[in-house]
Amino acid sequence: MKEDAHNLYQYEEEFRDTLATVDEKGKRVWVYPKKPAGYYHNLRIWVTVLLLTLFFAGPFLQWQGRPFLLFNIFERKFILFGQVFWPQDFFLLALTLIAFFVFIILFTVVFGRLWCGWACPQTLFMEMVFRKIEYWIEGDANAQRRLNNSPWTREKMLKKTAKQIIFVFISLVISHTTMAYLVGMDQVREIVSQPPTEHPAGFIGLIVFTGIFYGVFAWFREQACIAVCPYGRLQGVLLVKDSIVVAYDWLRGEPRGKLKKNQQTITARQGDCIDCKLCVHVCPTGIDIRNGTQLECVNCTACMDACDDVMTKISKPKGLIRYSSYSAISQGTQKLFTPRVAGYALVLTALTALLSYFVFTRADIETTILKVPGTLYTKTDDGQITNLYSIEFVNKTFNDIELSVKVESPAEATYMKIGDPDIVVPREGILKGMIMIKLPDEAITSAKTVIELGIYNRDERLETARAMFIGPIRLKNKSTETHKL
Repeated sequence: MKEDAHNLYQYEEEFRDTLATVDEKGKRVWVYPKKPAGYYHNLRIWVTVLLLTLFFAGPFLQWQGRPFLLFNIFERKFILFGQVFWPQDFFLLALTLIAFFVFIILFTVVFGRLWCGWACPQTLFMEMVFRKIEYWIEGDANAQRRLNNSPWTREKMLKKTAKQIIFVFISLVISHTTMAYLVGMDQVREIVSQPPTEHPAGFIGLIVFTGIFYGVFAWFREQACIAVCPYGRLQGVLLVKDSIVVAYDWLRGEPRGKLKKNQQTITARQGDCIDCKLCVHVCPTGIDIRNGTQLECVNCTACMDACDDVMTKISKPKGLIRYSSYSAISQGTQKLFTPRVAGYALVLTALTALLSYFVFTRADIETTILKVPGTLYTKTDDGQITNLYSIEFVNKTFNDIELSVKVESPAEATYMKIGDPDIVVPREGILKGMIMIKLPDEAITSAKTVIELGIYNRDERLETARAMFIGPIRLKNKSTETHKL
């Protein structure tokens, strides 16, 4: 009896020792998933149409004549929902990434890998675009196997060539769209409308992006999810027994048994699973969902639709494979709001509130004042102590701003701009200059004095900038202190 139980355990656990896409010699096993169809697949088609429409329309969307979304990592300029962010806003980016990471943790703890199956670009393009084209040209899984194993005939060459040409074309479209998010649609128009020699970097970038997308969707495919994507590894740490995943109801399905020919119903000692393996045949990563939650599963719902279709044919309730959790199947109770979820939600709320505060209170102009390297102070003939500073203004708006600078503290200090006295900071730009600050010798009480400068746009004070003024300590002050001691 113990030996039977041990053998059963080995049978149920042996899937963990290998990958479905790798054979015993370590070579890749090409996956030919059966064409999916059903209720959930139709829903995913509508979601895909919506998300891909937003993706391809994104670079064309504008807000008051500027891009709605722009991630220009080359110029370190980001536009999110019409608001421009610069390197000086790095702390906002860091805070956003932290909040996003906490959101991923919270979302995964509650809903598992729902993102992977319904919204991940890899899944959307692979399963709902490239795979659809493959089905259209080469047929279903069995037809694809026969075609690949057949000799090179005229029909095979035409089908393979047509498929690859379409794949390259779609990869080109994706790469141009991606580039538009990075440098802007206007810049992409210039790159594609002029000779490559005019924009060599942009041209090379488009070629590289096209090659990457083509390689991923035409050859690498599901390996991106299995071997590369870190989110699949995180699921082993983040998922809990209450997480909602695509799950097989083993209590209802086991023990499995074949449904014999002309047999209308399943015997009482047999579970609802008739071991048809359609759930395996439609899986784009080649796994058997009946073995439980696995790293390779992207929650694409293909197995759910296939199983529901079989259950309908054998007059059994749908949902043998469904969205559920381990606790819901084993105990019959589904808990979404757990102490862990509450903790993550509290942290995410605090981060979101803090990020919102910093974004909405962010100044339109950011000023940086630094002492010119290699300089200390100078003394003029009239007894004034001067310091030389470099000043930099960053305009975070989409309009030119004319500024004025006033010394607000200490009252004895005076300010002078070297060169052009007018300060006009270009929109989305940076203006650099030099200023000199004077302070009477008798007003200096320490080696370092804090100078406060008000940055004004007409009569509106935009911000206060501070600089450290370096000066001598008067000897009479030291003598007085020594006398007192």
